[in-house]
Amino acid sequence: MTEKGNVFAFAETTPVEVLDEVVSRQILTFNDEIMLVRVIARAPGQMGVPHSHPHTQITSVESGVFELTIGGRTERLKAGDSFYVPSGVHHGAVCIEPGVLVDVFTPMREDFVKPA
Repeated sequence: MTEKGNVFAFAETTPVEVLDEVVSRQILTFNDEIMLVRVIARAPGQMGVPHSHPHTQITSVESGVFELTIGGRTERLKAGDSFYVPSGVHHGAVCIEPGVLVDVFTPMREDFVKPA
């Protein structure tokens, strides 16, 4: 993970955290108000547990194919597509074809940077 407040973040030197057999996460840059995260789906499958959080989220599909369910509506997205998750709305993702999602959260996700 990059350090809070870094102006630049370089993918090749920013650590990638393996979360499970499907998903890895790379926290790029952030401050208290906003956070940029790459989510790497290495294999088809459920990407974590469907959930909600108080953060507003906007995500761009960099590559791959994903099935997203947001507030009960499900759509299939591919490279170039994007989605918005309002604060508190239940959502989840399934990787159909491996790829990368680029997430923006506001405020930043403190749970991503605090030790478990």
